Order: sequence, then C-alpha cells, then structure tokens
Amino acid sequence: MVGTVPDVTDTELTILQALWDRGTATIRQLTEQLYPSGESAYYATVQKLLERLEGKQCVQRDRSGLAHIFRASLSREQFVGAQLREMAQKLCGGSLTPVLIHLLQTETLNPKQRQELRRLLHE
Repeated sequence: MVGTVPDVTDTELTILQALWDRGTATIRQLTEQLYPSGESAYYATVQKLLERLEGKQCVQRDRSGLAHIFRASLSREQFVGAQLREMAQKLCGGSLTPVLIHLLQTETLNPKQRQELRRLLHE
C-alpha cells in the first residue's frame, strides 16, 4: 500500500497497533490481548474489526490453518507517513515543513533522536 491509506477508526487502529507489535495473531490472541476480561462478546467485536480492516486492505488473513492468522498489510511507518502527508495536504498546502518545524519546536528530543535527525538531514 503506497500513497494514501484508507480511513480507520480509533478502534481499528488499536487492532493494527496490536498486529504491528505482535507481527501476526489469531482473533483469539488479539481478543485476549485487547480485552483481558475475557467476555465472549469481545471475540465477535475483534472478528468484525478484522473483517473491516481486511476489506480496507489493511490486514491480510492466512486461511491455511484451523485458526486464521492475521497480519498488517502495511507497516506502521507507511501508515504514519500517509497520515502525515494527508494532514500536511489539508493544513499546509502539501508541505511537511511546517509540521516538522512545529514538532521540533514543541517536542523534546533525546540525544539519540537528535543524532538520527541530523543524520537524516545530511542525506
């Protein structure tokens, strides 16, 4: 998935974040991670969210085993990048510079992050 990404709800984003962290997971694994209280209704909720994300081509399903295994179709970096580009387009005429300047002025970077930023600017 390059360029734009589909709109996802906050709840769908929670599922994607779990898949980015885990790599792959079954519906049951995601349900246990996200809803540790274990109510059976949550299984159906996670299943429906995964179906919606699959329809949006944000996740892929491996149907080869008894339990289907899901993984994200796009990386966290792809998703964040597309969201930032979309925001820059809406708010700054497509320029990421104002967004980056604002973040640099308002966020505290540790020495490792500053070093990485310098390296990227030199490239």
